[in-house]
Amino acid sequence: MVISLFKIFLFLILITFCAGYNVRAASYEIAILQGLDKVTARVLTIEAPIGKVVSFGALEIIVRTCDKRPPEETPESTIFLDIWEVFQGEPAQSLFRGWMFASSPALSAMEHPVYDVWVLDCKNADINS
Repeated sequence: MVISLFKIFLFLILITFCAGYNVRAASYEIAILQGLDKVTARVLTIEAPIGKVVSFGALEIIVRTCDKRPPEETPESTIFLDIWEVFQGEPAQSLFRGWMFASSPALSAMEHPVYDVWVLDCKNADINS
């Protein structure tokens, strides 16, 4: 309860600080995520194209949007995503739906006993590939 109130308080401060500051974030095609399997201590960098399902262990992740501030502004990458846990023969269970922020991974974190997922960056697809 106290943590939730603290998160809301931080969010309100952020909104108040940015209310008069008009900065447009650019949209990107690929979200760079990092995942941790707490059982095996495996860390994996995941490139998740917008709108495509990517898997990490028993998780399925779909990124809905990935925005990044311009270089002259304070660095920030934000993504909106859905994360489900899928086991064979069972319906998918929604674990997380919301925004994640690269600069503050604990502000909006997915809580799971086995997996952690957080945002690193956003990028566009390589033109040469």
